[in-house]
Amino acid sequence: MKKFENKIAVVTGAGGTLCSEISVRLAEEGAHVFLVGRTAEKLLKVAERIRACGGKATVFPCDVTDKAAAKALAVLTEEAGGCDFLINGAGGNDRRAMPTITKHDPRELTGELPEGQMGLYNVDMDAFEAVLKINTMGTVIPTMELAKQMIKKGGGSVINFASMNSYCPLTRCFAYAMSKAAVVNLTQSFAAYYAPAKIRINAIAPGFMVNERSKHYLGTVEEGLTARGEQVISHTPMGRFGEAADLIGCVKWLLDSEASAFVTGTTIPVDGGFLTLGGV
Repeated sequence: MKKFENKIAVVTGAGGTLCSEISVRLAEEGAHVFLVGRTAEKLLKVAERIRACGGKATVFPCDVTDKAAAKALAVLTEEAGGCDFLINGAGGNDRRAMPTITKHDPRELTGELPEGQMGLYNVDMDAFEAVLKINTMGTVIPTMELAKQMIKKGGGSVINFASMNSYCPLTRCFAYAMSKAAVVNLTQSFAAYYAPAKIRINAIAPGFMVNERSKHYLGTVEEGLTARGEQVISHTPMGRFGEAADLIGCVKWLLDSEASAFVTGTTIPVDGGFLTLGGV
């Protein structure tokens, strides 16, 4: 029998590089995976991969910060047997919320920064707020809605997505770092709250992972790095970027009610050692 046979797993952000791979691997272990994300086209491609391997997938496009959408998702999962696992992978950053400079320049207040440069006072605050919302409320809302089903079933497991930024913010990533620090705190507080219901809530903090977006601003070890990419690799003892497959073992362990039965409220870095170096 497969490890997660007859389990219902909901994965938000399932169209992305990391969570699409997690979705496929959970399906390979027998789970019926509900693929949740904003872009139906991306979710359908993941569903095709799962079904091609004999797995079971249901596509549900939505905004995870929408309470009504979360309730509609819960109706579907309830009909399928009720949610056992929730992976809160939806989230992200927005360049419009990020300055291009790493420290204050008086010229950002006078509009005299060189063309193409942007200080903290020049960022799009609506974009800043949207980053906070997707990373925090995009975790809170699905958890609260689907935990109702886990309570009825006598337990379950939730995995949130934190970040290296949860521990020490990278330059320019104010909104992202702020929200990912909140995810760690939320993981701890929700873990304590839901423990009597036998729901375990943990988080993973990925390091710099390879995806199409990262290749543009970091480059690759094989084809050449950007200046920021060189900084990252020099700060990563294992000397490479992470890949989606690097997360799978940790995910399976945290979901396994026997292997990690006494683990809740933790955030586990999967970062090639990035957090072990102080930068000097």
